[in-house]
Amino acid sequence: MLDIFDRIAKNSGGPIGQYQEQGFGYYMYPRLEGKLGPHMTFNGVECLNWSLNNYLGLAELPEVRKADADASAEWGLAYPMGSRMLTGHTRYHEELEHRLAAFEKKEDAFLFNFGYQGIVSTIDAVLSRHDVIVYDAEAHACLLDGIRLHLGEKYKFRHNDAEDFERVIARACSLAEEQGGGVLVITEGVFGMTGALGIIDKIVALKSKYEFRLMIDDAHGFGIMGPHGRGTSEHFDVMDGVDLYIGAFAKAMASIGGFVAGPHAIINYLRFNLRSQMYAKSLPMPFVIGNMKRLEIIDSPKGDVLRKRLFDVTRSLQDGFRKEGFDIGPAEACVSPVHVKGGVAQATKIVKDLRENYKLFCSMVIYPVIPKGMIIFRIIATAAHTLEDVDYTLKVFKEIRSKLDSGFYDGDDIAAMTIR
Repeated sequence: MLDIFDRIAKNSGGPIGQYQEQGFGYYMYPRLEGKLGPHMTFNGVECLNWSLNNYLGLAELPEVRKADADASAEWGLAYPMGSRMLTGHTRYHEELEHRLAAFEKKEDAFLFNFGYQGIVSTIDAVLSRHDVIVYDAEAHACLLDGIRLHLGEKYKFRHNDAEDFERVIARACSLAEEQGGGVLVITEGVFGMTGALGIIDKIVALKSKYEFRLMIDDAHGFGIMGPHGRGTSEHFDVMDGVDLYIGAFAKAMASIGGFVAGPHAIINYLRFNLRSQMYAKSLPMPFVIGNMKRLEIIDSPKGDVLRKRLFDVTRSLQDGFRKEGFDIGPAEACVSPVHVKGGVAQATKIVKDLRENYKLFCSMVIYPVIPKGMIIFRIIATAAHTLEDVDYTLKVFKEIRSKLDSGFYDGDDIAAMTIR
């Protein structure tokens, strides 16, 4: 019989893990230090940082830091102890849920202690084996993990392809009717790798023709998209057409946790059936109170100012990249993926050059996340960045492209770093 640990020990580590010896602490699990913001320390040197999901720059706002600190001093990280259902429920948790529901114009909301697990559990809880899932082909891993738990049929449609979606939804509705089940459509408001917006307006428009429920994961849209930051559904003016809205606190709020909002009867059902919340510790009080402060800022004139600043930086970046001939795809939200041709070895050399010589830190994305022969440099704009940061970054990438075209980064050797 094979020993499981022996098999793992002999494994190369997978498409990414095979480079762990050369890459740990530099390309993977890099150590960024100092205050969270656009300028942080990497390997002892200050770098311009484009790799934080701190979209509105809330992480270091004095009033946010004070709310976090005061709540930690008063309650500690242990309170409340246990799951929400048994011993982890407080009036503060209820208050945050009421505020979130009102903000999203839904009847009710339920907190997640962690967004990823909450999404997985929500998909699992609302479906029976007779139901059918229809989902976008580029859905996030948390959505895919929830979909994998479903014992019934599941169909994917080509990414953001409205025509293919209608073909698939017609088939799904027909099958669901035969089986005595329903249909749940799952997509994202903003796709976090590409900055592209989901086609939720086109999907909602088809609810008059087909019978289905729509759930969106708006982790990257909550707090920033729409006139008031209510998300991508507000941006498209289809808030009423989204049946279950899921937001995360880890992006615009620069915090931990998340929530699902929708009809009271459905949210109440989820309160008693979400395994990731029933069998895990409740969201600690400092996060609950700190998130209320963050929501207060998002839903205020200051939030409007921060969103404007964020999109001033975002549009300047995206317009600049496109003007210089870079491929950033259909990016509209504050993630801008800069696509260049190259393999793993070239990617490591470019990243090393960016960090060591240009003092610019951004994340690289390679196979298996994207096809072989391509590299993505993922640039995440925040309200804390400046237009000077944008100008410098565009200048750097023009120089990097010239070097790449000249063969400066050629060769199969990986730019190894000293590890640990």
